[in-house]
Amino acid sequence: MTVVARTTRHPRAWVRFALGCLMSVGVTSEVVVAQQNTVHPQPRADGLPSPSPATANGSQRMLRPEGAVPIVPAGFSVTSYAELRGPRMMTYAPNGDLFVSSPTTNSIQVLRDADNDGVFEARGVFADGETWPAPAQPTPPARAGGRPAPRLGVLEGPQALVADPLACTPPPDYLRRGPGGLRLPFGLAFADGYLYVGNTDSLVRFEYQNGDMAARGAPEKLLELPTGGHSSRNIVFNRAGTQLYIAVGSASNSDDGEDCRRAAILEVDPDGTSARVYGSGIRNPVGLALQPGTDVVWTATNERDNLGDDLVPDYVTSVEDGGFYGWPYSYIGDHYDPKFVGAFPDLVDRAIVPDVLLPAHSAPLGITFYTGTEFPEKYRDGGFVALHGSWNRTVPTGFRVAFFPLVNGRPGPLEDFLTGFLASTGQDGTQVRQWGRPVGVVVSPAGGLLVSDDSGNRIWKVTANDARSGG
Repeated sequence: MTVVARTTRHPRAWVRFALGCLMSVGVTSEVVVAQQNTVHPQPRADGLPSPSPATANGSQRMLRPEGAVPIVPAGFSVTSYAELRGPRMMTYAPNGDLFVSSPTTNSIQVLRDADNDGVFEARGVFADGETWPAPAQPTPPARAGGRPAPRLGVLEGPQALVADPLACTPPPDYLRRGPGGLRLPFGLAFADGYLYVGNTDSLVRFEYQNGDMAARGAPEKLLELPTGGHSSRNIVFNRAGTQLYIAVGSASNSDDGEDCRRAAILEVDPDGTSARVYGSGIRNPVGLALQPGTDVVWTATNERDNLGDDLVPDYVTSVEDGGFYGWPYSYIGDHYDPKFVGAFPDLVDRAIVPDVLLPAHSAPLGITFYTGTEFPEKYRDGGFVALHGSWNRTVPTGFRVAFFPLVNGRPGPLEDFLTGFLASTGQDGTQVRQWGRPVGVVVSPAGGLLVSDDSGNRIWKVTANDARSGG
């Protein structure tokens, strides 16, 4: 990945030089110190290390230093576009209003900037969980064999080989039409007069007419979804609006026997019927996007933890109908997880190697493809992915937006695009400190790139310097 704000040789001399240069133009040392970056090579499927002891080094949130903005490549500018609590996924309504999910506040926000000048003519809460609370869900069934409930984000030591591992568990009927509400809303999508919302426990839809700033009534629940573990439920429609894809992460780090709807992307009709598993073995698929000009679904995926600093690479990939991507038995193709060596050999043998590997534990969340014309040619149809940042490695990775070109459907090398959120990289054994964590990415109607930041509680806007006003 591209070095943006650090160098591995003579770092102290470099910092002294940079401080002198920046102080001469009025930039404070506080801002410089708070805009660091780490560099890790892009993994290769044929060059993965062996599993090793895991490390925990989570990040500590700090206030953004006054005047600090993320770092972008030469030729681009970045500005603060909106301030709101816990923004995550973003999508544009048919009339150009920006809808933003906030699981933190259990709400969906709407921002109207009709002339793209960065000044909102109107903004407000479209719906929230107080007005439209989600109905109570039934208690999930007990785990097979009386095993303890899974835990995520916890440091674990080596795990023994699992004897007689289980296949996934077929789910109960989960078509549940009726009144719905909001519970940790995440994914948003518009189609055929509705706003669809991916709750952590259900798929719902609100009636919508162009210009609506508030919901017209309670949403309709279409499907129930499994709860616990990874909680985000992203959604995306195909181009015709006839099929909806739902990303459902695993309940655990790497347990066998989970509900077959988990660690999967589901495909359903717009009314919630005809649900099926479209792609499986995808530990925590978060971002969803369509490859430009096609109905090819791509996902940004968080792979498993606790196998070492450089295992397992996270990834973004196109998803094949019926494709299996390894979890929990293997990773990045047929590399066996130590817990499951020898299990389900026929299934593991057909496990697909993802298209774009990311440094392990980067925590990719949002993904979008650049369909605008404002950015230079190299960015056209390429992918932007928001890397939320690691907890399970010695020197952190993520805390940035990365870019990969896409030429004739084939991805190129990964490079940094938006960086500078780290005040401390933890490389000297200190606590990792950050003032921003990218989550969602979306291309604005004018061709700029919006990036939601749920740690800094704002949305950033990136524009090309020679673009028309607004971006």
